[in-house]
Amino acid sequence: MSTQTAEGGPGGVAVDSTVILEGTNVNKTYESRRGEPVVALEGVDFQVRQGEFVALVGPSGCGKSTLLNLVGGLLTRSSGQLSFKGQDLHKPRPEIGMMFQAPVLFPWRTAVQNVLLPVDVRHQKRSDHRERATQLLDLVGLGAFVDRYPRELSGGMQQRVALARLLLEDPEVFLLDEPFGALDEFTREQMNLELLDIWGGSGKTVLLVTHNIQEAVFLADRVFVMSPRPGRLTQIIDVDLGRPRVIPMQREQRFQDHVFTVRKLLGVL
Repeated sequence: MSTQTAEGGPGGVAVDSTVILEGTNVNKTYESRRGEPVVALEGVDFQVRQGEFVALVGPSGCGKSTLLNLVGGLLTRSSGQLSFKGQDLHKPRPEIGMMFQAPVLFPWRTAVQNVLLPVDVRHQKRSDHRERATQLLDLVGLGAFVDRYPRELSGGMQQRVALARLLLEDPEVFLLDEPFGALDEFTREQMNLELLDIWGGSGKTVLLVTHNIQEAVFLADRVFVMSPRPGRLTQIIDVDLGRPRVIPMQREQRFQDHVFTVRKLLGVL
């Protein structure tokens, strides 16, 4: 097991041509309702490599989602540098897609119509993409539900629709903000396995925000650990477990050691 400081040093994160996302001294300050400054992120440095699965963990209010929204271009940083493939990142890009805890489905659209939403936004022909949308729904286990409305789908099924929609956009980077956090444990576990199956070998880069330490260790190549607000990236944990990941791995001592390390860093022993 390898533990790295966010600033680098022995065993630190190497800078090479495969880095796809990079932040240097990223800061984000909000203004409270009283007009007082609230520092959400302070001096955050990170690098994410092409095809890597990174999980971001930390206490509530530490700025995890804020950082994800900065990378997604939904928020503007207060200062610092943020880049995608060496280009300044300050607005949404088609190469970067996002998925949230809520599936955000239109109730008047069927599953396949919700998947096709990006096509409608781009004013393209649905007929050119419907077959692919149907294939993706089948890929996430909803082949028999393409014409069902959200009210006819369970929470897990709705999240599968949202995942299929993200896949239809085919971004290079997936930003996932607690996408399965509202699901029951069994459904969440199944969704994690499906996510790994879809991601494996795809070359896609994933940045996942989660409060679940076991989930972070099970899914990720590296776990970024953040401090309480103001959020700083304090530690990076290399998860040296083999792939493909399977549930029985969670019984292994190495898995438990990683979980214990993250818990200790977060002060939740």
